Amino acid sequence: MKRPCLNRRLVLETPARIADGAGGYSETWDALGAVWADVTSRSGRDAASGGVSVSLQAFAVIVRAAPEGSAERPRPDQRFRDGKRILSIQTVAERDLQGRYLTCLVQEEVAV
Repeated sequence: MKRPCLNRRLVLETPARIADGAGGYSETWDALGAVWADVTSRSGRDAASGGVSVSLQAFAVIVRAAPEGSAERPRPDQRFRDGKRILSIQTVAERDLQGRYLTCLVQEEVAV
């Protein structure tokens, strides 16, 4: 297995709830930090969501591993930001037996 080329700077973000003052909340995203990644396109398709046509693009994002439970380790409820692009993390798995890298399967959704 060849070593990944970590040449793309992504920002790892996690959801945060902010009280709205009326007993509810709104969801925002807090940046946890930047990671260097190898981003590879996997597949794409068109779909309809709430009567709106959207383009769904899947990517494999490889990042350096962090220990289980570490704030630096990506989780499926988080996302990567690449400028204005949002890559929602679907799954996270170790890429190699030595645990040096993680593969995150992500999805980008764009309204068309």
